[in-house]
Amino acid sequence: MTKSLLAALAVLASTSALARPFTPQDMVMLSRVGAPVVSPDGRWMVWQQRETDLDGNRGRSDLWRLDLSARNAAPVKFASLAQANETDPMFGPDGQLYFLSDRGEANAVWRVGMAGGAAVQVTGPYDLSGFRVSPKGDAILVWADRPVGATSLDAKKPEPAKNAGSGRTYDQLFARHWDSWSDGQRSQLFVVPLRAGKAAGAGKAIGGALVGDSPSKPFGDRAEVAWSADGRTVYFTLREAGRIEPLSTNLDVFAAPADGSSPPVNLTDDNDATDTSPSVSPDGRWLAWAAMKRPGYEADRLVLWVRELATGKVRALTEAWDRSVGSIAWAPDSRSLLVTAEDTLDTAAFRVDLADGKVHRLTGAGHVAALAPLPKGGFVYALDSLTAPADLWRWEPNGSVTRLTNVNAARLAGVDLPTVTRFNFRGAGGDTVWGFAMKPASLPAGTKAPVAFVVHGGPQGSFADAWSYRWNPMAWAGHGYAVVSVDFHGSTGYGQAFTDSINRDWGGKPLTDLKLGLKAATDRFDFLDADNVCAAGGSYGGYMMNWIEGKWPDRFKCIVQHDGVFDARAMAYETEELWFDEWEHGGKPYYEAPAEYERWNPVNTVTEWKTPQLVITSEKDYRIPYSQGVAAFTALQRREIPSRLLIFPDENHWVLKPKNSLQWYDEVFAWMDKYTGRAGQ
Repeated sequence: MTKSLLAALAVLASTSALARPFTPQDMVMLSRVGAPVVSPDGRWMVWQQRETDLDGNRGRSDLWRLDLSARNAAPVKFASLAQANETDPMFGPDGQLYFLSDRGEANAVWRVGMAGGAAVQVTGPYDLSGFRVSPKGDAILVWADRPVGATSLDAKKPEPAKNAGSGRTYDQLFARHWDSWSDGQRSQLFVVPLRAGKAAGAGKAIGGALVGDSPSKPFGDRAEVAWSADGRTVYFTLREAGRIEPLSTNLDVFAAPADGSSPPVNLTDDNDATDTSPSVSPDGRWLAWAAMKRPGYEADRLVLWVRELATGKVRALTEAWDRSVGSIAWAPDSRSLLVTAEDTLDTAAFRVDLADGKVHRLTGAGHVAALAPLPKGGFVYALDSLTAPADLWRWEPNGSVTRLTNVNAARLAGVDLPTVTRFNFRGAGGDTVWGFAMKPASLPAGTKAPVAFVVHGGPQGSFADAWSYRWNPMAWAGHGYAVVSVDFHGSTGYGQAFTDSINRDWGGKPLTDLKLGLKAATDRFDFLDADNVCAAGGSYGGYMMNWIEGKWPDRFKCIVQHDGVFDARAMAYETEELWFDEWEHGGKPYYEAPAEYERWNPVNTVTEWKTPQLVITSEKDYRIPYSQGVAAFTALQRREIPSRLLIFPDENHWVLKPKNSLQWYDEVFAWMDKYTGRAGQ
């Protein structure tokens, strides 16, 4: 977290006559700032901002703007766009703002002038997932789910036979993915001509005979598609489907003529690992993208590459930089690129020089969630931290930083902010391992707080200095808990070897790190009650909770296990992205290498379980299916260990609905309070 951001929030807290703790209700009701976009002349910044409709148990997004040319200008909501859900803003070359809106009969593209006036619908009666306006403003690239082989947006999914039953049939995987069952459709790209700023017709498919999703599912977005500078070519990311799809991380970057006159060309066919995030330089000479090396490994290092479009020559820019590239954006002069990357508990913005690949860190502590270059240099970006939700900032070429928004000032007024301290220690193998400790603001001097020991998922991830609307440490601190987290072996932001080190070792080095890290924290910080600790984790962290039950059974007062693997054998046959589970266990399926899976299988240690456990799972979770949670609960109940099952019928691997999030925290806090002696406080 930057010092200026911390100081600003501290001032807000001090201005209140009565300081108060941060609550899950506060978290749920905060405004959520999206990625900024900047007008071609650099005057306007626009972003989407999500508000919570608690009664409707959902969110709704509006568009906001800020005049960057005016000193101390205040953000303004587009009053004319307050009728519906408005998302995904981007500027056209004429300075008009384009966006998605469900205000009409479909989720369509609309546009509005920055000077005001009524919004105009651009695309026809088609539900769209996303879009990009061409650099010339004469066409728009859109994507939507359509049957395989669709030639235009008019294609529709076949209606079932009149007397058909409700059963679904499948002949290959994916049968289901993330939280949806396959319905025979794919996310496909269509180019629609624009005439006088409105779509002319139903567009033309540009994917040729390719079968796959572009952008990719479930999380692909606008970053996976790009126009050439002259508007004649579309670059896109796609993993070719087929029987290998659940085993393949082989996303490729394709080039297709925007008029659909010839089939797409695979520009990265020589790499069987991931290639993604194509981005064309403003001068039209270069195509940048991020690429991995090892097929089947989703957490491999993403290296920044460039291709000279005139010659086809390619080179890696960041091969010597031991960090993984996140987002990619070109500087306006096409001489460097702005990227984000995780780096020791932060996600920072970096400049990468095109000439020699030198990397320069530009931002400080915290999490840069998105950035947009400014035409005259510098950039605007969204920044958050463990104790601050996202706001928008401006970075100048001289290195100065200016805060542009304070979106949640009123909601956070009077909130007592906890204190966060980073620490490191010698973990497994003597390696340096990092973590953080959070002290509740309400803790009286000289006293100790019960501890929430939180374990992140992934496992290739990080519980970094970043805001979360799901697992939010500040909510625990507001409830009176100190929070400790450790970025164990396998975490990201510490170099690829550290990330790789968890492979085939799920219950080895990470557990050693957790043991050593908790001891290091309780030895160092006198506000931690070392004898009053509950552990909590989701996804891989949930797996670790089940592993701890059998391998560290006497340490914790209670455990909260969310969407964790209970039986590695069943998981190998139930999960959908098989490439992940098989890579983590040596690259082979269970039936070829059962010992790899059984070595770290929590089900084999059930006879050692004794710690009270709250089990949380969701019926639409197809990554770690809810049957894993039910099985863990069955084991706990059968052994007469105090346990409770919370299951959501309408959530996936993440709990996203506002009321469900509040219920999640109510259950988690009640469970932990019961076993740490805080019940009734």
